[in-house]
Amino acid sequence: MKIGTTLSPIGKKALLCGSGELGKEVTIELQRYGVEVIALDKYPNAPAMQVAHKSYVVSMLDGARLREIITAEKPDFIIPEIEAIATDTLVELEKEGYNVIPTARATKLTMNREGIRRLAAEELGLPTSRYKFAETKEEFMAAVQEIGIPCVVKPIMSSSGHGQSTVKCEADIEKAWQISQEGGRAGAGRVIVEGFVDFDYEITLLTVRHIGGTSFLNPIGHYQKDGDYRESWQPQAMSPVAIEKAQHIAKEITGALGGRGIFGVEMFIKGEEVIFSEVSPRPHDTGMVTMISQDLSQFAIHARAILGLPIPNIAFHGPSASRAVVVEGDTNRVEFGNLENVLAEPDTQMRIFGKPEVVGHRRLAVLLARDNSVEDARAKTGRMIDALTIDVLPRE
Repeated sequence: MKIGTTLSPIGKKALLCGSGELGKEVTIELQRYGVEVIALDKYPNAPAMQVAHKSYVVSMLDGARLREIITAEKPDFIIPEIEAIATDTLVELEKEGYNVIPTARATKLTMNREGIRRLAAEELGLPTSRYKFAETKEEFMAAVQEIGIPCVVKPIMSSSGHGQSTVKCEADIEKAWQISQEGGRAGAGRVIVEGFVDFDYEITLLTVRHIGGTSFLNPIGHYQKDGDYRESWQPQAMSPVAIEKAQHIAKEITGALGGRGIFGVEMFIKGEEVIFSEVSPRPHDTGMVTMISQDLSQFAIHARAILGLPIPNIAFHGPSASRAVVVEGDTNRVEFGNLENVLAEPDTQMRIFGKPEVVGHRRLAVLLARDNSVEDARAKTGRMIDALTIDVLPRE
């Protein structure tokens, strides 16, 4: 592997499709190796744009414009960091010789829940919850009756819990349909109705495919609210049998998707039983905890895997936790205060993402802590968020 002078004809160039907080960290890690980074997103001044060499404001669902930018820039690596991308265009570009991370097929399959669920359950035979897909309200009503109550309803294309709800009784059915149609990434459309899984806890098993094979990070436990991550911790305590099953599932699904890079494989755990939920072919929001728990964060690992560099070991520093800072309002001015007390304790960090505005609610920062145990680390992030003041000022 050779990397030439940055911003020169012999340099390496990466194009990032999605410029949120995860993309920002990937950008920084790639730049540590002298890689030129071009950041794309649908709004200006997105977090990764603030540190990239160049940026474009574009809807990545606009295949023609996406192709125009890529053919003009000629990147060595195309790195999707969000799901809402014109994946058919990426498939075409890959056939023309462009390197899509991890693969264009992986990006296409994981863009919607139907593709990845059918791959996992029907092709690979991995354990999943019972499920039915529905296109119309009538099909949805029939699916709920067949799967049974309680059940979970999700648009096949959404992220961060948007459009997701749980049907706990007959009265919830109509509302669940409305939520799914309003919250889907592409507006009204197809949904998945999943049988409710009785689980003890859920994990993200960060799995990296690299030049030396497949490696697994310590399992990450997490807490979600309305389908969106609020807390994560590492390691999640698991039995050896459950860990072995989880690693088998992760290796199967990531092997089927192929390519190199980090994958966030989400699973439900009940005793020693492990049930596959979802997979993201990119860094995972729950994996932000690795910025304090390991010598190489998930973002550093992703960069090394993409560049074809070895990952001989991943040093774990100790039990750690992350806590999302979610702000509500309608503003382009947010002020975080009392930071001297937020960061007063040892082994604490904070990342402010730099998102330019909030409409409704939005994750704007993350608090990180390491301690002698997961419980102590979580308690520490609790004290940090209690100390943090957030002023939501009137929009300018």
